[in-house]
Amino acid sequence: MVTPPGPVPDRGDAVWIDFNPQTGREQAGRWPAIVLSPAAYNGKVGLALLCPVTSQVKGYPFEVAIPNGLGVAGVILADQVKSLDWRKRNAAVITALPRQTVSTVLHKVNLLLGPSRAV
Repeated sequence: MVTPPGPVPDRGDAVWIDFNPQTGREQAGRWPAIVLSPAAYNGKVGLALLCPVTSQVKGYPFEVAIPNGLGVAGVILADQVKSLDWRKRNAAVITALPRQTVSTVLHKVNLLLGPSRAV
């Protein structure tokens, strides 16, 4: 069994994670991200669903602001959900975000993935 680099990330955790390799307009390098999937899934499967964080606030409808004073700053890009191997990409937990912030991100993700409307 592979030993994880640190604690299993849980839903609502802000983590540092390596986004390389990347293609096209995807973020590259080591950046913060927010974990959407629960620790039970992340620990068992070794993957985590995440949304990246950026400091470049553009006022885009799928940005979710991170409250001040949490050790990570910027906005969560709720429309850029990624499934990543958190162990291989060296995820390191920074802090847990407030429940309301996580709920807002999940709501925006649901707007994209929820039931479609008939045209």
